[in-house]
Amino acid sequence: QVRLVESGGGLVQAGGSLRLSCVASGVTASNFAVGWFRQAPGQERESVAAITWSGGRIYCADSVKGRCTISRDIARKTTYLQLNSLKPDDTAAYYCAGRYAWTVATDAREYPYWGQGTQVTVSS
Repeated sequence: QVRLVESGGGLVQAGGSLRLSCVASGVTASNFAVGWFRQAPGQERESVAAITWSGGRIYCADSVKGRCTISRDIARKTTYLQLNSLKPDDTAAYYCAGRYAWTVATDAREYPYWGQGTQVTVSS
């Protein structure tokens, strides 16, 4: 059973940075891609970033492009999302999600495995 656990959220001032972590367990194949999504109250869940298991394919959404770094440590089975120059609009619950595929995906429906989420709050 795949399990994803996020950490690293918190309260940060605008202009600051955060690094979120997602630890995967129970993954049984090497083609496990991870995506990061976020959802603010009253809004739909949106894709933020995604990465293939090897790190060969990376995606960052336009809303965070230039401020987004997604990476992974295969040995630690951990995927990281670093967001810089944070804005109040980045305030949301952030979720990591996983799927067995060689490509990244931005549609939440493509991911069957989800973590519980970590809250990011950016104060102005």
